Amino acid sequence: MRFRHTHTAAATGTLLVAALTLAGCAASGQPADTQPTLDPDEEVSISFTFWGNDVRAALYDEAIAEFEDQHPHIDVKILFLSPNDYWEKRQIEAAGGGLPDVVTMDLAYLRQYSESGSLLDLEPYLGSIIQTDPIDSQVLSAGVVDDTTTAVPLSTNSWGMFLNTTLLEEYGVDPFDGGSWDDYYDWMSEVSAAAGAQSADVWGGVDPITRIENFELQLRAEGGNLFEEDGTPGFDEERLAEFWDSTSAQRADGGVAPQQRVAEVQPLTAFDAALTASDATWDNTGAGFLGNLGEGFDIELIAPPLSEDGGKDLYLKASQMYSIAANSDHPAAAATLIDFLINSPESGEIFGTNRGLPASATARDAANLDELSQTIADYESSVADRRGEAPPVPIVGYGSLHEKFRELGEELGFGTITVDEAAAQFFAEMDVVVDQ
Repeated sequence: MRFRHTHTAAATGTLLVAALTLAGCAASGQPADTQPTLDPDEEVSISFTFWGNDVRAALYDEAIAEFEDQHPHIDVKILFLSPNDYWEKRQIEAAGGGLPDVVTMDLAYLRQYSESGSLLDLEPYLGSIIQTDPIDSQVLSAGVVDDTTTAVPLSTNSWGMFLNTTLLEEYGVDPFDGGSWDDYYDWMSEVSAAAGAQSADVWGGVDPITRIENFELQLRAEGGNLFEEDGTPGFDEERLAEFWDSTSAQRADGGVAPQQRVAEVQPLTAFDAALTASDATWDNTGAGFLGNLGEGFDIELIAPPLSEDGGKDLYLKASQMYSIAANSDHPAAAATLIDFLINSPESGEIFGTNRGLPASATARDAANLDELSQTIADYESSVADRRGEAPPVPIVGYGSLHEKFRELGEELGFGTITVDEAAAQFFAEMDVVVDQ
């Protein structure tokens, strides 16, 4: 599945960067037997927050303007932050009981905010203000924590692998065509050697061990989970060390992009800075990659490596979700905004797959899928046989563990820590998080 850069609006979905310490009271809301309604004559103002880049911000500006045209009595204050700042700001707000009315939520933080009582029980609004028929029930269930719905998914995505076919053609290396993770590591070394022979500042890929999702996929292929339903880890220190050691040869021989070069191009990734020919990440990241690479680059989306034949490692993830703050003074208006952003044809047309493939069939049918968007949709269909059941809702503290995993992976890249030291540090951090 190959596509070329276009001028389609896009942004990179993100994962999780801050540890949370949340405070709050029990989730509140109207009794389940009460049907909430929106007073069309009441002038209200609500706040809405999301993460992303300037491209996504422009799309939200357009969508909110359309919403306010349709609901002139509702004024929406938009609060936009970069991915790196978003969760730090939410942590401060949640601790003070002052979250925005509508919060863009990530699955990794959902349990933390739900169990702290920071989020409203949405059950009274489902099927009344927020239409749920267009959303697959399995996708909708991702917003349920302890039998309470505290978020509604707005989009889905799946883990994939992007290839920069322009760079591969330039250095005379065939695209990776599937295989095990070891096959992929060997392929990365081949690309790095070919580019190095021409004194090019290009490598086969970023080191896969910096991303906990790559580790999760390997565990799922083996029939396990990163964390079980009761919160216990599905791996031990030895298995984690094995994963982190799996690219030691590539780190030593220059088969992966040096961590120093990766750090130098931030906030771009090594892939959208054209330093690497591959990257494994969520499929909705492709739009941001193309936007940052600029004209003249072709990229391709393929399935990631699979070490166990027949393994069900992939799954359909609720890439982003919307929640309402438990302290919201205008929950009906907030629910009306959520329904518009998730279900309306106007929202589907404006965003396309910028936030991931729309979870709502109504929005998805209205989306004018450009080449990239159609590629993402086709990719998710193509890996259906490889998808297993979605993993359990992430444990409380997963966000901080996700960040710790990344930090330790980067330290391994810099050579400032050994694999055994990294594994011991991660388990020490995990013990603290799980015991909280």
